[in-house]
Amino acid sequence: MAFAEEGTAHFGMNLVEGHCDSEDGLAGWAPSGSCTLSEHAEDPAPDALPPPLAATADDDDDEEEAVRRARKPSGRYVLAAHRRDEKDGLCRALSRAPRPKVTYRVAGWVGVGDGGAEGSHAVHVEVRVDDHRRVGGGVVVVEPGKWGDIKGSFRVDDDDEPPRSAKVYVHGPPAGVDLKVMDLQVCAVNKIPRLRHLRKKADRVRKRDVILKLSSRAEDGVSSVAGAHIQVIQVQNSFPIGSCITKAGIQNPEYVDFFTKHFDWAVLENELKWYYTEAVQGQVSYADADELIDFCDRHGKPVRGHCIFWAVENAVQPWVRALNSDQLRAAVEARLRGLVSRYAGRFPHYEVNNEMLHGAFFQQRLGDDANAHMFRETARIDPAPALFVNDYNVESANDPNATPEKYVALVTDLQRRGAPVGGIGIQGHVTHPVGDIICDALDKLAVTGLPVWVTELDVSAADEAVRADDLEIVLREAFAHPAVEGVMLWGFMQGHMWRSHGQLVNADGKLTEAGSRFAGLRREWTSHARGKVDGSGKFKFRGFHGTYQVFLTTAAGEVKKQTFDVKKGDAPLVLDMNF
Repeated sequence: MAFAEEGTAHFGMNLVEGHCDSEDGLAGWAPSGSCTLSEHAEDPAPDALPPPLAATADDDDDEEEAVRRARKPSGRYVLAAHRRDEKDGLCRALSRAPRPKVTYRVAGWVGVGDGGAEGSHAVHVEVRVDDHRRVGGGVVVVEPGKWGDIKGSFRVDDDDEPPRSAKVYVHGPPAGVDLKVMDLQVCAVNKIPRLRHLRKKADRVRKRDVILKLSSRAEDGVSSVAGAHIQVIQVQNSFPIGSCITKAGIQNPEYVDFFTKHFDWAVLENELKWYYTEAVQGQVSYADADELIDFCDRHGKPVRGHCIFWAVENAVQPWVRALNSDQLRAAVEARLRGLVSRYAGRFPHYEVNNEMLHGAFFQQRLGDDANAHMFRETARIDPAPALFVNDYNVESANDPNATPEKYVALVTDLQRRGAPVGGIGIQGHVTHPVGDIICDALDKLAVTGLPVWVTELDVSAADEAVRADDLEIVLREAFAHPAVEGVMLWGFMQGHMWRSHGQLVNADGKLTEAGSRFAGLRREWTSHARGKVDGSGKFKFRGFHGTYQVFLTTAAGEVKKQTFDVKKGDAPLVLDMNF
């Protein structure tokens, strides 16, 4: 399938270097703010570079993946010294203005000096167009004396006036900390090779060879069914895709129709959150939550529990913020007992304390063990659900508070305190996603050994074709990654979504291009097979993991049915089926 504006981009051209033929490493670079620039060359020590991501069997036959993972620094870098402010750094013009609707990748290495400031420092690489308007970039957190691998992206989505010029800016560390930039690249993303790689990877990760050994039991014994017509239909994929739902949404017949036909799981957008169930102290109501959960029960949709607490202060209702520490501790215990015991055994997952990378309301007031206590107490009251952490921007490489490394450290600290963390949620509120950036984050989270879910996926683009492309990129990355076990969308219908320009279905019930792309992926990830049983009584096919029904038509014209499951496994699944 063609991607938006794909034919107009210059793939492989580095817009940082394309205008300069000089060997002078400073050519094109200029100070941004107060600092001095100088050129240097040295081979970075191996322990100064970030560890490379290990290649997997999925990458063995993919040349682009091998090149990406093997990228090595040149050793030539530009140093910005004597910086007086965190906004001071260096900049340079791009060789040509970025094209609208084309996603660009920002890559390279950045480093920081000592400078007397303790700890690691966030380095920001920003791309700005024309009127100094920021359109994207990336962030990496770097230790002094080390190099960080910058990963970022941007896109200009305006249709009316394409930008005339663009510059890239590098800044971020505190005043007095030297800043180094090496091998910076800004290139248009060619999505086609990546999608080709993901299709092959998904085939390995999500499919399995199946051999059905079929026979028929007759009065005089077992007889052969060789030559009989057979049809195999997948009725459920083991990789669930769901969506958040709302009370207002389920009053709309077209909303209900799309949800019940296209989604496997549900999560309540707001109706289970503490600020919703107890907006006024002591006035607790689960009526709306119960209505939505009953709706899901009627349609056979499992519900994720979102969320018991929310760590970000502005998401905490005013009466809770006004409590002293003893009162707050009592309120937290009452919330745990009230919610978790009420729905014991109902939810397969809970998000316990939402967005702990971006907030510490309870921890700051109740002590360092507050978050872990929430996990321990939830598990004590209801041991059935997997207990998730959940946060945003982890997959986007644009937030110094939400790096994969910091997320892993959060999980590790919770586990050290006895918290039974059962899964990692990355929300997926993405803008101009780039596949390998998402994959890098997933690879880093996978080292925990915990299942990963994309919990709140939405993409926002006014252009329908761009929106469809973005959605496909994220869904394919998630589906092809072995650590990911499911995806939840954060809404799907115009007028019933938190984020604008993200709908799969317009308010009039018609599918957008993103909706059609989504439905197409669901069809692609569903396996069907038909044919005839061979002379040895076998029927072979390769299918996605999940539940299947097999229909065998006998010589007498009778149709017989059985159900079976295809689970993960490297060896072919061999099933003896007697009809």
